[in-house]
Amino acid sequence: MDDELSRAFAALADPIRRDIVARLTADDMTVTELAAHHAVSLQAVSKHLRVLEAAGLISRRRDGQQRWAHLEVDVFDLLTGWIDTYRRRAELRHQRLDDVLRRQP
Repeated sequence: MDDELSRAFAALADPIRRDIVARLTADDMTVTELAAHHAVSLQAVSKHLRVLEAAGLISRRRDGQQRWAHLEVDVFDLLTGWIDTYRRRAELRHQRLDDVLRRQP
């Protein structure tokens, strides 16, 4: 799995990582703040953040002793673009089927 799209979808396959992404839509957060919402260790949350960072979904910056996670929205354009392409194709296929059924006597 070496392309950006595959890494992003794989990263989002985990429910904890999806929850982290959802929380980061509200504001940047530290590992400690994110871990407070999950019954897992700080190390586990840090590992999830590394996966999200490798997928390009987040970036992290250090501020003193704290490390803040920030959501990177550009990858979402890639994800939604891929999904929209196949959603439109499926809709067109269903529309053609509807047209055929409407022409039936």
